Amino acid sequence: MAQQFRTAVPPRSYPFNQDHINPVLCYGSCFAEHMASRLADRKFQTLLNPFGISYHPLAVQQGLLSILDGRKLSSQDLFLHNDLWHSFDFHSHYSHPSQTMALQQMNDSINRATGFLQQAQILIVTLGTAYGFIDLKTGKLVNNCHKLPAKQFQRKRFNPEEMFAPLHEAFQKLKAQQQSLQVILTVSPVRHLKDGVIENQRSKSALLLLAGALEEQLNYVHYFPAYELLMDDLRDYRFYTEDMIHPNTSAVDYIWSYYQEAFFSRTTQSLVNQIEKIQQACSHRPFHPQTASHQAFVRQQMGKIAKLQTQHPELDFNQEKQHFAQQVQ
Repeated sequence: MAQQFRTAVPPRSYPFNQDHINPVLCYGSCFAEHMASRLADRKFQTLLNPFGISYHPLAVQQGLLSILDGRKLSSQDLFLHNDLWHSFDFHSHYSHPSQTMALQQMNDSINRATGFLQQAQILIVTLGTAYGFIDLKTGKLVNNCHKLPAKQFQRKRFNPEEMFAPLHEAFQKLKAQQQSLQVILTVSPVRHLKDGVIENQRSKSALLLLAGALEEQLNYVHYFPAYELLMDDLRDYRFYTEDMIHPNTSAVDYIWSYYQEAFFSRTTQSLVNQIEKIQQACSHRPFHPQTASHQAFVRQQMGKIAKLQTQHPELDFNQEKQHFAQQVQ
């Protein structure tokens, strides 16, 4: 028997499948962005991080409740710093020199997420760190410090018990509104080494315990082992970017493959494969687009798109159709 040189994470089975009809809300750390990008590229209805990246479980909880309640921010929720209007709940991507514009962008994002959540069948939550920053004026955990002086905040590592009840409550409220909702919960494999090597391990341990407790208590919460796939299965620096912290494309692709095997039925996987082939055809750059062979290739791709859209009218191929239409001679 050949010697094994890696510790593979065994496949996990889940009580549901994901398809293109069911919208997906992706929420959490930057690893959630990787998953959302791959889902969106394959034509899944996807909404990513309505408040921007959220690393802490309580920031996720606060955001989910705001979406659920259809919260509307007022000027009192914003503050001016470095010529921009910010909210502690939103990433700086939403900040703006105009208070009116900042409010509009933030409220538009909440409104869009509230409407999306009413249809969402799957919520993917990626937890990043157990360390959070508490605003000393309000006693509330902030989602983003916006580079304000550190003396305005208390930095704290939350234990699993402190994070469990709020997130449990948020999931229960979501489930009450959307009874078919399934939650995929994972811990980001991105290490927060600015906290320190030992501190990062303790933080991730708290998140893993939290995820385990939520999965045990709620039968619609399902743990996905992204953390273990990178740390225990791949377990090699060649799967990291140059900063030796973030997973590189090969690592994310490997985790994505595990995700597909876990959640996609054979029918969904077949459809995804067809979509990927069309997108690969779009990336082809011909040297001589006027040739008969390339024109036949273009017509062939447009035919494939038309067939898929007839079979799956919920899929949006406008970008691909425009790409090939521009090449027709």
